Amino acid sequence: MKFDDLYSIVKELVFDKEHTVFSRDDCRLFILRPSKVSKRFKNYDPKRNFQIWLAEGKDEPFMPNHLRVFIDLSLRVRSKPDTKKELLLAFDDIFYGVDPDIALKNLSNVHFEHYLNPLPIIGHLSQLFIIEQLHGYTSSRDSKYDPPTLFYQGWVRTFLDGPREIDQLCMSASSRQPPSPSYTRMDDKNRIEYKKNPPKLWYLGIDNKLNRYLD
Repeated sequence: MKFDDLYSIVKELVFDKEHTVFSRDDCRLFILRPSKVSKRFKNYDPKRNFQIWLAEGKDEPFMPNHLRVFIDLSLRVRSKPDTKKELLLAFDDIFYGVDPDIALKNLSNVHFEHYLNPLPIIGHLSQLFIIEQLHGYTSSRDSKYDPPTLFYQGWVRTFLDGPREIDQLCMSASSRQPPSPSYTRMDDKNRIEYKKNPPKLWYLGIDNKLNRYLD
């Protein structure tokens, strides 16, 4: 589904009613806007909240988090390193608003030995996480990034390209550490390096270990 179409659905989502976004094989992605929020989020506007759910076969549905996408992509690129650029291009396209089905078309016949879910599920899940971050912020001023979705996309790029071990990456991402600006700077309107139309995969070839100390 196109980004704008799905975002419109999210903004108009009816309370307490499931909406299926995508299904493949025995997996189904659906979204839900609960009318009641937990005490932890009592001051949160329910209209800016929605939940992302994944159902696998006959198992109970659960709410996946960002690490599911990060780990899945890391497993894929480690098992098949020659697909790194294609994966980066595809998930950058999803970030820029391309329909995941179109973005992932060139990878449809690639067999990956290690992954968590079918690639189309991961692609649509990534799109949902991007919309979740965009919808959750009332403005770009609430985030150090502009657009605020760069926090998430920076980690997508890091898990696909970064040399660090997966457990170290998971610890950094789950503790809300920001990704290296080496993966976000040309897309970030808050940086002097921002470019309206940056070159594809502009962050490849950068010594990210060095840049971590320079930024």
